[in-house]
Amino acid sequence: MEAALRLAVEADELVLHYQPKVDLRTGGICGAEALVRWNHPDKGLLFPGHFVPLAEQSGLMVAMGEYVIAAALEQMQRWRASGLPPLVTSVNISARQLRCGLADYIARALRVTGVDPRSLELELTESAAVESLDITAAELNELRAIGVQCSIDDFGTGYCGLSYLSRLPIDVLKIDKSFIHAVTEADASIVKAIIALGHSLGLRVVAEGVETHEQLAYLAQHGCDEVQGFLFSKPVPASEFTRLLIEHTPGGPGQLPQRIAAIAATHAGPTDARPDAGELITAG
Repeated sequence: MEAALRLAVEADELVLHYQPKVDLRTGGICGAEALVRWNHPDKGLLFPGHFVPLAEQSGLMVAMGEYVIAAALEQMQRWRASGLPPLVTSVNISARQLRCGLADYIARALRVTGVDPRSLELELTESAAVESLDITAAELNELRAIGVQCSIDDFGTGYCGLSYLSRLPIDVLKIDKSFIHAVTEADASIVKAIIALGHSLGLRVVAEGVETHEQLAYLAQHGCDEVQGFLFSKPVPASEFTRLLIEHTPGGPGQLPQRIAAIAATHAGPTDARPDAGELITAG
């Protein structure tokens, strides 16, 4: 399997799918998360859980991570060249990548593609961020000096308290989907507290894993900045994401902003009136 994965990186078998992020102030698509898939010649499309742990263990993570970043930047360049509205694209990184000259690699890749550094966001999990905190902070500072945005992913699942968080040079907090999926009063209070914490530190707050109108309405009510999840769209290939961008920009035929505003204003409709997951965007 390790040899096959190494070959996959060299043979362009890795592909990116993109999940839209929606701005709750405007209702428009404001960004995307690039998620890697392995288009295995025999097993079909494999999700990260099937090969990312192997990449970490075998030392392939840096090479695979660079491949993903390069592919994302090239796609961002194509969107810009086709006249689509600018949006921030986020890519997941590991602690190992961060400590292996990531800032230098990204600076070179940005020069080659001509992509605006502010359009690239790097997501580091909370657990990875608190490993060797001073080193992490120094590496993130290098990335932000280039102009790249940095975010803490899966926030709330690790040990990153206020003292740790205030020492990390980041731009975005992403609330872990486990808090969004649950509908208990305790989890709702945690979500509300994370939003308030993020804003008190001057950070944008993003909720992932949004699947219901109730979740969307709660997040909008409490000032969450951006959301992503199956309520809007599953991760899709670049060609499909391009169609979503065209159809659901403000004033476009999909009228996503009006739909989002209506849901947030009414705090969700009756259960039998809700669309299926993904219908808000994919149903145009």
